[in-house]
Amino acid sequence: MIASVPTPRELLTIAVEVARDAAATAHRMRAEGVSVAATKSTATDVVTAADRAVERQVLAALRDRRPGDAVLGEEYGGAGAVAGDGVRWIVDPIDGTVNYLYGLPYCAVSLAAEVAGEVVAGVVRNVFTGEEWTATAGGGAWRDGRRLRCSAEADLGQALVATGFGYDAGRRAHQARVVAELIPHVRDIRRMGAAALDLCLAAEGRVDAYFEKGLAAWDLAAGGLVAREAGLLVTGLSGRPAGPDLALAAPPALHGPLHTRLADLDAAGGP
Repeated sequence: MIASVPTPRELLTIAVEVARDAAATAHRMRAEGVSVAATKSTATDVVTAADRAVERQVLAALRDRRPGDAVLGEEYGGAGAVAGDGVRWIVDPIDGTVNYLYGLPYCAVSLAAEVAGEVVAGVVRNVFTGEEWTATAGGGAWRDGRRLRCSAEADLGQALVATGFGYDAGRRAHQARVVAELIPHVRDIRRMGAAALDLCLAAEGRVDAYFEKGLAAWDLAAGGLVAREAGLLVTGLSGRPAGPDLALAAPPALHGPLHTRLADLDAAGGP
């Protein structure tokens, strides 16, 4: 007998349960004190003990609920293989680790479920505030029982645009040049330090648009679904999908002019 593929709503129910428990653990560990466990790409790209503990907790919870599923996590990589219409979970245990390290209340647990290569359910939960964004493919994006709609802003000059920077010094220098050239053409720039949350803020119009180079699958999966379901176009540049080269999330009326400006500035270029 072949097991049926769970619905996006069923997968979201699991994701929310697991993410809430994981966020509670991260919050408790921050209150108890946090230490740097390792660094990754550079000396400023840190991993805390909480990152690892939270991801282990998520892996164990998913294994208990869905033992046959594959998992891709930021700290421990991939586990299990995806076959056919199988489910793969994509987890960022603490998105915004540097904010977490410094006690800045802008970091989140991000957990998404992918079926046959398509993200169909996702949740992003702020570790400090408990704000929670959810989405299912075709089912809309939500926070606190309210369906989300992206900004209706159509004038790039009036757009509040969020972005982020990588850890490599060369990449940061290139990204800073892009921002310096972009900022005269928008209302202002916000750089808050957690991609998944930036995407969620764009989904409800608390910023008008967002772009960033260097996002991994775990940065983009859940927040990207929330953004798309709220009406944002989530793409790369020049016909490419959103991904490591660039992720741009903007309302339809802003996407074209912002895309053109970013392409002219070679926002997907550099290291």
